[in-house]
This record gives sequence, structure tokens and C-alpha cells, in this order.
Amino acid sequence: MSDATVINFKEKMKLLPRCWSPGIVARVNDAHFKLVKFKGEFVWHRHYGTDEAFIVLHGEMAIDFRDRSAVVKRGEMLVVPKGVEHRPRAKKECHALVLEAAGTLNTGDAGGIRTVSDPEWI
Repeated sequence: MSDATVINFKEKMKLLPRCWSPGIVARVNDAHFKLVKFKGEFVWHRHYGTDEAFIVLHGEMAIDFRDRSAVVKRGEMLVVPKGVEHRPRAKKECHALVLEAAGTLNTGDAGGIRTVSDPEWI
């Protein structure tokens, strides 16, 4: 028998207490699927050991790179390659599914007050 469970993103998103505080909804092999709300600007950071994928579920966001910005809208995805400095931002609240290696800090190499070192399972 399988332990497979349907995950409803809309319902899980309601469990997130605030923007920029990810919640883990699934683990696949060595990767976590995290839901996160974005609004405003995050910190410039990079993840040296893992790529990071952003899948927008609601609204739109931009991901700034030092040489350009990419807009990601609902139903779209962007992968930030490992080691590339970036900064997510959103004018209005945006909901996204983030896929990255388990144990990856949301602030990467930047640290600071927005670091969530042990995201909750929601």
C-alpha cells in the first residue's frame, strides 16, 4: 500500500504565517518542495550547492540577476542555476512552489534575519 497523499497548494498556502517564510510540503529523493509567499524584495543571495526552481502558482514575481531581471507569471517556472546570485521580488503578493535540495537555506550565502534554518512541514 502507498503512503501517497494529495497536496492542495491553496489549502497549504493558508498555513504560511507570513511572506518569505517557506513551508515544506513534500520531499522527493533529496529535494524539498516548499511553498512560499513573496511580497516586496528579498535579499541578494546564491546557493553554491544546488539549483533552485521557482514555479508561480498565483500572481507574478521577478527574479533579479546582476545583469538582468526575469518576470515569472502564474503557470511559469524559472530555474536559477547553482552559484548564480539572485534576488526574488514581487510588487503584490505572489505564491510559489520552490524546489531545491533538502537542507538549503532560503537566504543561501547571505544569512540575516530572513533566514529560516528549519522550515516547518505544513
